[in-house]
Amino acid sequence: MEDTLRVLIVDDDEVDRMAVRRALKKASLSMELFESVNYAESIDLLKDTPFDCVFLDYQLPDQDGLTLVRNARQLGLIVPLVVLTGQGDEQIAVELMKAGATDYLSKSRITPERLEQVLRNAIRVYRAEMKAAIANQQLRESNELLKRQNQELELQRQQIQLQNLKLIEASQLKSQFLATMSHELRTPLNAIIGFSQLLLRRSKGSLTASQTDMVERILNNGKHLLELLNDILDLSKIEAGRLELKPECFNLLQVVNTTVEELRSLAEEKHLSLQVNIDLPEAEIFTDPSRLRQVLVNLLSNAIKFTESGGVWVNVSHLSKSQSDRIIIAVRDTGIGIAQDQLKQIFEPFRQIDQTTTRKHAGTGLGLAITDSLVQMMQGKIAVESQLHQGTTFRVELPRHLPSSNRPSTPDQIFNLSGSDSSEIS
Repeated sequence: MEDTLRVLIVDDDEVDRMAVRRALKKASLSMELFESVNYAESIDLLKDTPFDCVFLDYQLPDQDGLTLVRNARQLGLIVPLVVLTGQGDEQIAVELMKAGATDYLSKSRITPERLEQVLRNAIRVYRAEMKAAIANQQLRESNELLKRQNQELELQRQQIQLQNLKLIEASQLKSQFLATMSHELRTPLNAIIGFSQLLLRRSKGSLTASQTDMVERILNNGKHLLELLNDILDLSKIEAGRLELKPECFNLLQVVNTTVEELRSLAEEKHLSLQVNIDLPEAEIFTDPSRLRQVLVNLLSNAIKFTESGGVWVNVSHLSKSQSDRIIIAVRDTGIGIAQDQLKQIFEPFRQIDQTTTRKHAGTGLGLAITDSLVQMMQGKIAVESQLHQGTTFRVELPRHLPSSNRPSTPDQIFNLSGSDSSEIS
C-alpha cells in the first residue's frame, strides 16, 4: 500500500467528516481525500473517479447508506465500502454486509489507529476479491475454451468414426472383390495348367523342342500365377475372418522333411546347402498340417530367394526342457538380411523392402503377412532376427496341441495389419 490512496468520505455532517479526515491524516498512509455530502453526489463521484476506499455515513439526507451500497453494487462499482454508523444496531450491520459493504464501524470508536486498521483490512480484502474475481473469470474463460475444444474433438471423433466405418466397408468390399476375382481367375488358369500338362505328356514325337519349351513356359508361368492368386485368396479370407483351421494329429518331422525336399531343387539351382536339424523326441502334434506346411513353404521360399551364397537351415526343437508343450521351428539363411528400421514393417501386406518396378526379387509381398496371420491362428508367435548382408532367422513358436476353444474367429484376432513383434520381405 505504498501508493497514494484515493479515499472518499461521504457524510452530510461537517463535524463527522472533519473527525474522519483528521483521523485519516494521522494514519501512516499516503492518501488523497475527497468528500461528498449526499447520495446523488456520491454516486456521480464513484462513477467518474476510481477510489481505493469509501467511508460512508449510514444516515444521508436523500438516501440511507444501505441504499447507496446496494445501488453501487448494482451499478458494478467495485470499491471497498466502509459504513460509519452511530446507532450501533447489529441488525443494520448484517444488512449492510449482505448488501455488499466491506466493513462497518461505529462513529464512537473512530481513532487514527482503528481507521487505519479498517482501511488496510478493507483494501486487503478488496484486492484479494479482485484477484479471486480475475482468477474466476480466467477459469470461466478456460472452461468455455475447453468446452468449445471438447465439442470440436467430439465432432472430429464422430467424423473419424464415420471414416473408420467407411474404411471398414471399403476393406470388406475389397476383400470380397479379391476373393471373387481370385476364385474366378483360378478356373481358367487351372484349365491352362491342365492342358499344358496334357500337351507335355503327349508331346513325344508330336512337338518340336521349341514347342515343348514354350508349353513348359506356359505351364511354369501358370503355376506361378496360381500361387499368387492363392496368396490373394488366402489374404482375403483372413481379412474377412472366413479362413478356418482344420487341426488333426500328425507327425511334424514328416511334414518338415517332405516340405524341405519339395523345395530342395530351388536351393540346388542356386548351389545353396539346405539342411534340417531336428531335436524333438516326440514328433506327434495337433494342429492344421496344411497351414503349417504353408508357413514352412513361405519361410523356406523366402530364405532361398534372398540368399545368393551359403545355405539355409531348418531347426526343430522344444521351446525348452521345462516347456515341451511348445515347439520351435527356426529357418536361418545367409542371405541379404534386413535393416533394423524395416523389421517392424515386413509382416504388413504387400510390403517389400524393394518396392521399385525393377526390383530383383519378384513377389506380391503377401507371404509373410499370411504367415504371421496363420501362426497367430495356430496360437503361436513369430519373431525375426536379421542383419544386413549377414542373413536372417525366423523363429516360429507353436503349441504342441492347438486348443480348439481358443481359436480366433474374428478378423481383428487373426489378422494384425501392424504385424508381430518382428518382420521381413516376401
